[in-house]
Amino acid sequence: MATATYPPPPPYYRLYKDYSQNPKSAPEPPPPIEGTYVCFGSNYTTDDVLPSLEEQGVRQLYPRGPNVDFKKELRSLNRELQLHILELADILVERPSQYARRVEEISLIFKNLHHLLNSLRPHQARATLIHILELQIERRRQAVEDIKRRREEAQRLLMESLETLDGH
Repeated sequence: MATATYPPPPPYYRLYKDYSQNPKSAPEPPPPIEGTYVCFGSNYTTDDVLPSLEEQGVRQLYPRGPNVDFKKELRSLNRELQLHILELADILVERPSQYARRVEEISLIFKNLHHLLNSLRPHQARATLIHILELQIERRRQAVEDIKRRREEAQRLLMESLETLDGH
């Protein structure tokens, strides 16, 4: 049944059979889940918190605390990454057996860069939402202006029509 192209509705649809005649007959939806829950056999949490690098077992290369200068730290880690990649190229040419340590250091830098970027995601989401809302407001203002302009044009045409009818 669950794999059919058009499976039947779930059994609880009967709870809503009288909804069109009496909307209050339907049961209230359950309250939002808070904390952890299970979905498709996996545990999930409603707390959307980015785990720290220490919790992931990774050494943090940038300062701790709420007042991190993201731009400065990202630039610093990027420069350090470039330096380590150049050193890796030298080591691969001169001492190929010693590349593993450099690769681990590069991996650590990438993990720190990735963590810093992920910690900026909420700011990015807010900025994107603000931008979308500003665009919607601007579109609605333009629509209102267009409606006002068309209304004035229609009123002008009506007045011209009345004058033409009065003149004849």
